[in-house]
Amino acid sequence: MADLKEFAEQLVNLTVKEVNELADILKEEYGIEPAAAAVAVAGGAAGGGEEAAEEQTEFDVILNAPGGSKLAVVKLVKELTGLGLKDAKALVDGAPAPVKEGVAKDEAEALKSQLEEAGAEVELK
Repeated sequence: MADLKEFAEQLVNLTVKEVNELADILKEEYGIEPAAAAVAVAGGAAGGGEEAAEEQTEFDVILNAPGGSKLAVVKLVKELTGLGLKDAKALVDGAPAPVKEGVAKDEAEALKSQLEEAGAEVELK
């Protein structure tokens, strides 16, 4: 039982970059899709194409690349997400990575424009 508690503590203390690496390993080596991707796939399949895309109410803000001014992007990601500096840097270094998930369209577009002004390449999903 103590081993499971240790394992749980290790999972909780993973950085964003480590979580992304873990998700890649689970997907590539074991065929396990991360839950967020599974929900997005299931939602798209159930909705029936273009109508589902028009009715989308929650968006993921994905940082594709930090661009030329990486430091400015790290600072902005830190401010927007509430992450510590180390975690914000890990998120930017691990791009492409989600900055925020499941946000309203207005908030997602605002985040995207702020990040693009700082020089980052961003997309909404």
